[in-house]
Amino acid sequence: MNFIEKKFIPRRTFIRGAGVVLGLPLLDSMVPAQTPLKDTAAGPVRRFLGIWHPHGAAPGYWSPLQEGADFEFSFITKPLEPFRKYVTLITGLDMPEAMATTDEPGGDHARGAVLLSGSRPRRNSVSPYLGVTMDQLIAKKYGRDTILESLQLGVEEDGNYGNCNWGYSCAYTNSISWTSPVQPLPTEVNPRVAFERLFGDGTNPEERKTGRKQNASILDSVAQQISYFKKPLGAVDRARLDTYLENIREIERRIRIAMESTIQEPSKEIPFGVPENKHVHYRLMYDLLALAFEGDLTRSATFMLGKDLSGASFPESGFTGGWHGSSHHGDKPDNVANYSKMNRYHVQNLAYFTEKLSKTPDGDGTLLDHILIYKGSNMGNSHRHAHVKVPVILLGGLDGTFKGNRHIVFPDNTERTSNMLLALLHKYGIEKFPKYKVDGTQTGLIDSFGSSTKPLSL
Repeated sequence: MNFIEKKFIPRRTFIRGAGVVLGLPLLDSMVPAQTPLKDTAAGPVRRFLGIWHPHGAAPGYWSPLQEGADFEFSFITKPLEPFRKYVTLITGLDMPEAMATTDEPGGDHARGAVLLSGSRPRRNSVSPYLGVTMDQLIAKKYGRDTILESLQLGVEEDGNYGNCNWGYSCAYTNSISWTSPVQPLPTEVNPRVAFERLFGDGTNPEERKTGRKQNASILDSVAQQISYFKKPLGAVDRARLDTYLENIREIERRIRIAMESTIQEPSKEIPFGVPENKHVHYRLMYDLLALAFEGDLTRSATFMLGKDLSGASFPESGFTGGWHGSSHHGDKPDNVANYSKMNRYHVQNLAYFTEKLSKTPDGDGTLLDHILIYKGSNMGNSHRHAHVKVPVILLGGLDGTFKGNRHIVFPDNTERTSNMLLALLHKYGIEKFPKYKVDGTQTGLIDSFGSSTKPLSL
């Protein structure tokens, strides 16, 4: 006779070594026997990723021609077609909080932080003032038990400090994640530093480096503990853990290559440890995000693909022009077509990340089943600095509560992105939002988020 015991490994199990705290992926051994799945560690964990890209999208190449289900993917969004059932594209949303006004002309490149806040940045103030962002509200609800409540990544160093553009603080272009109206969170662009944050034990980088001076990998610091931990695991769990560890070691190897490259060929423009090749940099950061979600190291993250006015180029796209310059295409067909290649390239990188999530088991599905990704910009047609018809990609299953295979089209000048943010926050079970004084002090709770007027019908 076989007896089924309720002994199991707690989900919040860590393997510790010298300067290392290793979070673990969800294993079968973490699920108690004869217990409903929803009441176990395998129950769905909601995650969120907000991805910002500047300079809008090439008109005529982003929005699919058909509305509703089974639409034909456009040139720019085509790389996401293999994940159709998880993809929702939205056409017709405006971002009025980012628009120039009679009182505040210009500054169209200075209001990118609207993306996740739904609030208009304050201009000509002593200190920056915006609003708490969507990712931080999700982090506060779902990130209490994770190593990092939230994670903010990017690929470009912060720009000028203080006054950046038309009287707006640089904080609005350097960060899309704000934990309060007066507190933007720094964006980490160095893969090695981000890696240390994910797997460090809280000591500072110098102490961690000293503790592992002779080690080629953080895994060497916990090799013995891993060996002991694996012994009682079943074959499936051992294989899953081995794959996770191999992914960690591979990312370390790629980070080390980037570091050695900057040592051999130092550049004033490129900080130590940051890959000179943007393509390598993007893929590394996406891989770090995948590891962070797999190990349940964080459940809320943001990723800035660039800064407004970025001059970066992406030869892998098939076009070598600079990002900002190419976005001012003059509505000329050849220029627009070239710019669309850059837009498609960034969606290809998103598809790369999406595939990784779709192949990573997580409870009763995959990581893709339990996340919602929002990729957007503060402009539609960037040549005209138009903050209307901004490109919106929503991706993921959010544990079955969000359906894909949809192209939702709203009539011109009828809906705003802040209403979409409100509707998405409702999906996360967040329906009350902090209200603040002008000094950033919270005074109570309200039903609206940013400048929202009602939840968008999704």
